[in-house]
Amino acid sequence: MDARALQKNLLELIRRTSAELPTDVVRAVEAGARKEKAGSNARYALEVIRDNIVMAKDKSQPLCQDTGTIICYAELPKWCDERTFRSAYEKAVVEATRVGYLRQNSVDSVTGANSGDNLGPGNPSFHFHQATGRALTVRMMLKGGGCENVSSQYSLPDTKLGAGRDLEGVRRVVLDSVLQAQGKGCGPGILGVCIGGDRGMGYVAAKETLFRELDDTNEDPRLAKLEKRIMKEGNSLGIGPMGFGGATTLLGVKFTHRNRVPASFFVSIAYMCWAFRRNGFVLSEGGRITRWLYDS
Repeated sequence: MDARALQKNLLELIRRTSAELPTDVVRAVEAGARKEKAGSNARYALEVIRDNIVMAKDKSQPLCQDTGTIICYAELPKWCDERTFRSAYEKAVVEATRVGYLRQNSVDSVTGANSGDNLGPGNPSFHFHQATGRALTVRMMLKGGGCENVSSQYSLPDTKLGAGRDLEGVRRVVLDSVLQAQGKGCGPGILGVCIGGDRGMGYVAAKETLFRELDDTNEDPRLAKLEKRIMKEGNSLGIGPMGFGGATTLLGVKFTHRNRVPASFFVSIAYMCWAFRRNGFVLSEGGRITRWLYDS
């Protein structure tokens, strides 16, 4: 397909991801607002968040000034190779930064210099897979620094928390991560959790599970039960939106797992802020978007 048409479609994907919150997240924010007491700081915070969501979409402007790390997953069919896709996406990122869909957010970790166009080693963060059909599927996420700062990783057993190498131990450390965050990371938050794997794999898998919709059900009944329990118990901690107190500390909890070596048992927790910016599309070989993956 024409590279310029691909770039145009990718630019629209970036715009939507930055400015329009997915429907499942909007529903969760609205449900949280209804649970909070009228006149409370928690209710006020969620109403401000709700107004922010509406204005960002209406004005086609970023939901948050921190447009974060650009994470892109692409399932490439035979007609679209990695080099072509990467070039088109990077050009779309540069244009999105120029017009204001993205903040100039990529800083050299050695010199401190800002690239000014959101390009640099590791940014965007690309993850490529081979498609099984003829369509190109792209998913992207914008993950801000505030929520990334309160992401965490535990090694079990954790004697301080009384957490052993079992699902009860996992529950304890995940709830501890919520408690330690204390509303930082722009809560209410969404947790992506990976049980197992090595340190690097665990964090990657934890972020990947955030591509699930908030109201879906884990296919593993044991993890589905754990998700519901931590959601309930996390919201009973009283931390609330932005740490103001209240009943809405979490908007969602998503678990996955990876095999591990016997010597290690990591629990990796990717914390996502309420500005849960993820979107994606399916693109035909002719360059037509046939489906948006998250309604907005």
